[in-house]
Amino acid sequence: MRLVNSSLEGLEPFDDTKEYSDKELEPYDALSGRFIRAVETILKFFRTYEKYYFAEQSDTIRDMLNKMEKLGIISSTEIWMEMRDLRNRIVHDYLPSELKKLYDLIMNEYKIELKRVINKIKEIKN
Repeated sequence: MRLVNSSLEGLEPFDDTKEYSDKELEPYDALSGRFIRAVETILKFFRTYEKYYFAEQSDTIRDMLNKMEKLGIISSTEIWMEMRDLRNRIVHDYLPSELKKLYDLIMNEYKIELKRVINKIKEIKN
């Protein structure tokens, strides 16, 4: 999460009317990669915690996320399914208007959810 926060510092919302140079797109690319890695790392934690807490492992990610939602660790299974799916959308969306939607999600709703979950994980660790 530290690297995601670092990418967010001073980053302006993506402007879908602007034609960015490759250099100007680098901070957004860094944010995307860091966000994806943060989500994947947290999902690995969820798998470990699920096995520890329930002594079993779900067959699907959705089932695992439902358990994390019931425990109050995440606010919504659907948000986490969307966050996980973001990687594929970023790789395949090249239209500026679509990229704007994705970056707006990362910089707002998903950032808030990541911070919330990181705080919950810290509580679990203590």
